[in-house]
Amino acid sequence: MRVQAETPAVTMPDHQFTGEVRLRWLSTPQTPEQRAVVAAVTFAAGARTVWHSHVLGQTLHVTSGIARVGTRGGEVVEVGPGGSVYIAAGEEHWHGATAHAP
Repeated sequence: MRVQAETPAVTMPDHQFTGEVRLRWLSTPQTPEQRAVVAAVTFAAGARTVWHSHVLGQTLHVTSGIARVGTRGGEVVEVGPGGSVYIAAGEEHWHGATAHAP
């Protein structure tokens, strides 16, 4: 068994995000076989990621505020607290906060 200490939140770089975004790692792989990474990410109102994709897909879970997620196909969804969104492997997308609320 291994206990992971709490890590401090860090401000994310401008080349990956627009607006103020802070990330705190909750869990990272502890062995070469593990792939899951869990982070708490906080977006200021109107902040979002740049277009990106993930080799293994991505699941987003909203804990507060309203998240917006968009795909290259033009679909944009809004998800509230308790909701989750799965983005398939290789699908280009962005995600962030609504313009009026984080």
